[in-house]
Amino acid sequence: MARNGIVERLGTVDLFSTCTIRELTLIARVTEELSVEPGVDVVEQGTPGNQLYLIVAGEADVIRDGRHIARLEPGQYFGEMAVLDNAPRGATVKAHTKLDLLVLGQREVAAVLDEWPGVSRRLLTALAHRLRQAERDATTH
Repeated sequence: MARNGIVERLGTVDLFSTCTIRELTLIARVTEELSVEPGVDVVEQGTPGNQLYLIVAGEADVIRDGRHIARLEPGQYFGEMAVLDNAPRGATVKAHTKLDLLVLGQREVAAVLDEWPGVSRRLLTALAHRLRQAERDATTH
């Protein structure tokens, strides 16, 4: 994908939707592209994580302790928790369909968060939402 296509795709991801074209261009420079076939685990629960994945096309299933908990679609992302705290992955993410992903490594994520406080706030909001959802799930099961 051409870099300007990556910039356009980054702008559709909630985490980066408020970034300027200049900011998106800088982020696009440090992303890698990855395609994953259906049925393949992108990340596995319990393994170390140092990458954040942004879904450009396709769908992925989130599986925790063998139980399907969510389906992710284009514009969504995963891996943000492990990339922030170096803890093992909290869930497995498996390609439901062919996935086209943009990948940011831990160092690149740190640089983006340091450079653009708005992205940091969006990530904190997303983490708070996921924590509240996990708490709700724990009380209903």
